[in-house]
Amino acid sequence: MPNLLTIARICLAPFLVSAVLEGRFRLGFVLFVVAGVSDALDGALARVLEQRTALGQYLDPVADKILLSTLFLVLTHMNLIPVRVTVLVFGRDLGILVVAAILYTAVGRREFKPSIYGKGNTLAQVAAVAAVLLYQFDSDRWVAGLRLLALDATMALTIASGLHYAWLVSRRTGSHGANSPAAGGPMK
Repeated sequence: MPNLLTIARICLAPFLVSAVLEGRFRLGFVLFVVAGVSDALDGALARVLEQRTALGQYLDPVADKILLSTLFLVLTHMNLIPVRVTVLVFGRDLGILVVAAILYTAVGRREFKPSIYGKGNTLAQVAAVAAVLLYQFDSDRWVAGLRLLALDATMALTIASGLHYAWLVSRRTGSHGANSPAAGGPMK
């Protein structure tokens, strides 16, 4: 059941993008909230029903990235999110993918658990997209403030989480290299 909810969230992406591109921001906001609820629900169900699977562990972050990345691109294309925010978000994600691929190829390392900064970054991105969509049909002062705050938080946490990830990788690869047989140390 949890994986079906994740797949449903992925299938929701084209409808959400269509609603935004057609200027139906209220519908887009509702669909985005539904996607968020399904994200929370699939994780909770996996824990409660003890149905955690390897597929679910890979599929859930992929679903999140599909929704968020697509919406960042679409909202930037529509001049609703500044280009610099989207470039930072994509630059960080691309950097993480490249480093993960290199580490997997070089040392067979597969575990790339998100840090607290990465989770905060995802939360800021979700808040930014929600606030940008909400602002399109409710331009109250508090919504405008939330939109700016969420976009600023996204930029700050994107940079912080990217630097933190780089620091973690450098620590792990440094200790791995010192303990490898080729470096003269014991294998862990």
